[in-house]
Amino acid sequence: MALRLVSDFDLRKDVLPWLRSQRAASAAAGARGGGPGVLENNYESLRILNVERNGDIIYTYKDDKGNVFFGLYDCRTRQNEHLYTFEKDLHVVSCSVNSERTLLAASLVHFTKEGRKNELQPGSKCLTLLVEIHPVNNVKVLKAVDSYIWVQFLYPHVESHPLAENHLLLISEEKYIENIHIQVIQEDGNRVVLKDSGHLPRERVAEDFVWAQWDMSEQRLYYIDLKKSRSVLKCIQFSADEKFNLMFEAPLDITLSDSGFKLVNFGCDDLQDQENLSKHLTLCVFTNHTGTLCVCYSPKFDSWEKITYSVFYFHKGHSKTFTAALGSVDSHVTKGLTFLNLDYYVAVYLPGHFFHLLNIQHPELICHSLFLTGNNEVVDMLPHSPLQSLSGSLVLDWCSGKLSRAVLNQSYLLQFLWNTRLDYEKMGALHCVLSWGQDHPFLEAKIIQWISENISACHSFDLIQEFIIASSYWSIYPETSDMDKLLPYSSVLAWNTEIPGITLVTEEIPLPFMKVHSFKGYWEKLNSNLEYIKYSKPHLLYNNSMVQREWHSLISEEKTGRRRSMVYVRNILDNAMKVISNLEARNLEPRLTPLFREEDNPQRLLMGLMVSELKDHLLRHLQGVEKKKIEQMVLDYISKLLDLICQILETSWRKHHLHPSVLHFSRRASAAEFTVFHIMTRILKATTSLFLPLPPGFHTLHTLLGVHCLPLHNLLHYIDDGVLLLTETAVTRLMKGAFCFHFVKLFCEWKPVTAPCSMPYRNCFIKRKPLYSDNKPKFSRSGQLREK
Repeated sequence: MALRLVSDFDLRKDVLPWLRSQRAASAAAGARGGGPGVLENNYESLRILNVERNGDIIYTYKDDKGNVFFGLYDCRTRQNEHLYTFEKDLHVVSCSVNSERTLLAASLVHFTKEGRKNELQPGSKCLTLLVEIHPVNNVKVLKAVDSYIWVQFLYPHVESHPLAENHLLLISEEKYIENIHIQVIQEDGNRVVLKDSGHLPRERVAEDFVWAQWDMSEQRLYYIDLKKSRSVLKCIQFSADEKFNLMFEAPLDITLSDSGFKLVNFGCDDLQDQENLSKHLTLCVFTNHTGTLCVCYSPKFDSWEKITYSVFYFHKGHSKTFTAALGSVDSHVTKGLTFLNLDYYVAVYLPGHFFHLLNIQHPELICHSLFLTGNNEVVDMLPHSPLQSLSGSLVLDWCSGKLSRAVLNQSYLLQFLWNTRLDYEKMGALHCVLSWGQDHPFLEAKIIQWISENISACHSFDLIQEFIIASSYWSIYPETSDMDKLLPYSSVLAWNTEIPGITLVTEEIPLPFMKVHSFKGYWEKLNSNLEYIKYSKPHLLYNNSMVQREWHSLISEEKTGRRRSMVYVRNILDNAMKVISNLEARNLEPRLTPLFREEDNPQRLLMGLMVSELKDHLLRHLQGVEKKKIEQMVLDYISKLLDLICQILETSWRKHHLHPSVLHFSRRASAAEFTVFHIMTRILKATTSLFLPLPPGFHTLHTLLGVHCLPLHNLLHYIDDGVLLLTETAVTRLMKGAFCFHFVKLFCEWKPVTAPCSMPYRNCFIKRKPLYSDNKPKFSRSGQLREK
C-alpha cells in the first residue's frame, strides 16, 4: 500500500509482558507470605491516555479489584514505570505528567449506575487532581465540577535541569482554557513537593471556543471561537520563558455553530461515539518546518454518494474543495474521514473508498497530488479503525494502542509508476517519490530505468523534462525552504485535464493576520510565505531567458570575430569548470558513455552563464544566506541537471549493451542504437525548450549515432533543422569514416533553406552556417522531427 505505518509503540508488545511479569512477581511474593496467589487478568481495560512531547506514553488499566493503575513507557529507554494507583473504580478522562515525572495531573469520573451518588465529590461529575509522585505524597484537587476537564502539562525546550515552576493547561467542556502555575521545591534530597499548594496562580488562555487542537511537538494551541457566527482560527504559542502569545487570527469559511464541542490531540477521547464518526465534522491543523499552514475540514456527511472536504492552504492564499465520488451508492459510510500529516503531503482517506495524497508544498496544480479510488488494494489495506495524527508524522491508533510513524511506501509508488497508464497518476506518483526520497540514488536509478522504457508514454507533459526539473529541485531544497519561491518545481505551468471521480473548486481566502511582529523559526518562515503572497508578483521563479539572450550574444560575437573582454569570457568558462569538477567529485564511477571528453565551448559557455545568472538570482532573494553557501548550491543544482542527463544516457547504453566501439562506421546500426538515438533526441527536445546545458560531447555522440542510424537524406534534414549539431570532433570522426567522400559530396550538393551547423570554427571542411543559430530544432509533440 502507498502508506506504511512503522510501529514505534504497541501496548500489547511493549507494556503487557511487563505488566504480567510485575503481577507474577507480586503474586509470588504474596504466596510466600500466605497470599492468594496469581489471579488471571485479561487486561481488556489497558489503553493509552496521552503521548507527551518527549515521547513518554502514559497508559492505564484496572486490576481485578477495579483499582486504576497509571503507567509510563519511555520510548527512548524502552522501559516501563509505575506512576500511581487510585484505589477506586474510576474512569480516566485525561492524564498528563510533567517532564521531570514528579507531578501527575488526572481528570476522573466515577462509574455509577443511574441515580447513584458520585463518591468522589458530591455534586460533581468530574474531579481533576494534581498528585505528587516523586515520591508519592500529597493529592490536591484542582477542579470538582459538573463538566469534563482535560489536562496537559507544558513541556519547554529547556530540559537540562529541573524547573522551579511547571505549567498545566486545564481545558474545560464549558469552553475555557486555564494555565495553572505550579511551583515545586525539593525536600529531603530528591523529594519534590508543591510550594504553597493552597494558592496556585491561574490565568485564562482562551474562552468561548468551540474547537481546540494541541500540537505537542511545537507547544502550540489552536482554537476556534465564534464572532458573530463567523469562525476565526487562532493560535497561541507557548515558549520556554513561561510566556504565551497569540500569534495570528485567520477567518475560516466554515460553519461550527451547531457542531458542539470538539478537542483534537488532548489525549484519548473515548467520550465521543467512535461508531458514528461519519456524523461528526472533522477539522485539524497541519504545519511543517517550511512554514506551511493547512486547515483540513470535512463537514458532516449528508450523502452516501459523494464526500466533500476542504483544505485551506493559508501559506499559499487559497483553498481547495474536493468532492470525491464513492462509486457505489449502496456502500454506506460508517467511518469518519481521516487526515494525516506526512510533512510535504496530507493523506486523506476513507477506509474502503479512496486514498488521496495532497501536495501541500506545491498545491497549485491538481496533477501534483495523487488520487487513488475505487477497489484499489491500497484503499482496502489501510486501517479501518480511527487514527489520530499527532505532531510530525506520528499516528496513534487508540483502538489497538499502537503509535506509528506514517511514511510513504516507496516500493509501492515505484510499482504504481510502472503500472499506471494515466498521465496525472504518473505525475503525482513521480513527485511523491522524489519529494520523499530526496536525492536518493536508488530511487533515481529506478525512475531513470522506468523513463528509459516509457520514453513516449506521457502525452500531457515531457517525462524527461519533469524528472530533471523536479529531481534537481529536491536535491538542494533541504538547504533552504525558500527554494520553492525561487526555483521551478515542475516543468508544467498549467493542467486542464480532469481527474475522474474528483471535482475541484479553488478559491482565494483572506490571509492570517499576524498579531506578533518578532518572528523566529517556523513563524518567520510562515510570515515570509504570507509576505510573498502579498507582494511578490510576478513570481520570482528562475528561468533561463537572460542566459539565452546572453548566450546568443556571445555566440554571435564569436561568429563575427568580435569578442568581448577576455576576462569576462574566462570567468564564464571558469564557472563551467567548477560545475564539471563538482560533478566529477560527486560521481567517482567511470562512465560508459563518451561524454566530457571534448571542450565543446558553446555548452561550457551555456553552463558558465547559468552559474552566473542563477547565483545572482539567489543572492538577490536569499537574504541572510552566506555567499559561499549559495555558490555551492548553484554548483550542486547545475551539476545535478547534467548528472541526470548523463544517468539517463548511461542507463540506456547499459541496458542495450552499447560500447564506444559502436561509433565506428564499418557496419550498419543495430536496433539498440536506433533506440538510444531516439532517447538522445528526446533529451535534446526536453533541454532545448528550457534552454538547459548539455554535457560536453553530447552533440558529438548524438550526431555520430545519427550518421549510423539515419539514411543520408534524413540525416541532412536533421542537420538543417538543428536537431543534429556538427562539432569539430564529430567532423573529424566523419572525415576518417569509410564513406567520407560520398557523404561530403552529397552534403555539398544539399541546398536547404537554413543550415545551422554546430561548428564554431572558421576552418570547417565546408562553409555552412555556424553552430547554435537562433533557429531551434523543430519537434512535434511526440518528440519526432517535423516533416518539411
